[in-house]
Amino acid sequence: MLREEAAAVLQLADYINDDFEQCVQAILAIKGRVVVTGIGKSANIATKIVATFNSTGTPALFMHAADAIHGDLGMIQSEDFVICLSKSGNTPEIKVLVPLLKRKGTQLAALVSNVDSYLAQQADFVLNATIEREACPHNLAPTTSTTAHLALADALAVCLLESRNFSSEDFGALHPGGSLGKRLYLKVDDIYKQNAAPKVANDATLKEIIIEISSKRLGATAVVDPAGQLTGIITDGDLRRMLSNFENLHGIKAADIMTPSPLTIDCEAYAAEALATMQQKNITQLIVVKSGNFAGFVHLHDLLKEGLV
Repeated sequence: MLREEAAAVLQLADYINDDFEQCVQAILAIKGRVVVTGIGKSANIATKIVATFNSTGTPALFMHAADAIHGDLGMIQSEDFVICLSKSGNTPEIKVLVPLLKRKGTQLAALVSNVDSYLAQQADFVLNATIEREACPHNLAPTTSTTAHLALADALAVCLLESRNFSSEDFGALHPGGSLGKRLYLKVDDIYKQNAAPKVANDATLKEIIIEISSKRLGATAVVDPAGQLTGIITDGDLRRMLSNFENLHGIKAADIMTPSPLTIDCEAYAAEALATMQQKNITQLIVVKSGNFAGFVHLHDLLKEGLV
């Protein structure tokens, strides 16, 4: 079944034609909204398409084809664009609805699996989602057809967002809730200030280093030169390795055990970028810099608390 549906989706690439391109251009030109309609399983797919359009910069709403001929047709304005989903393109409700839409002067795209259908013949644009058969063993239950309709509509939505130069920042503005939203708008600058900013001088003693790391409770400290420029980092791990590498601990300074040129992240970077770096490098904290200068630390626990992990 999965292979059948996958093959049907791949076949759709051969059906992308001038109608598809012109449909994209027509939607980009409207001043209203995209109204997506259908009946039965097509209505269920239509609601998902509407959600995708709205979240990617194309204002859209759903209208059930049966409800449309019982009053909901009033939601359609002259500057709107209608996409009608139907496998056969010949259902009774669609045949009643289409003339009413044309009377309103609304542009109509037919997303169908039968390009010879009534709906396809009446539409301004035909989005071809032809399939050989349903994945249902009886070739009856909408399975492959609904998958094909959804995939082709997704392709339409992506073409629209690319044409609008819809960015990840735009996407984040429409998805402020949950972990997805935070990945798209939360910055390091929003997090790191809640932490202490442990730092020691290059010539700090071992006692000063241990006190700074222990008191600030981040498992690390930055090392800075007299001008305040970052020169290195010392972590709990560095202290443990020191015990193995130095027989005499007397006189050890920060510069002797620090890791020079440590990984850093700018305070204006997205928190998701900090998380990706920590995961890639298998570390639990990053030094934050602001205008190139040491500003503080962001810890993996901060990202866990924000729900990014």
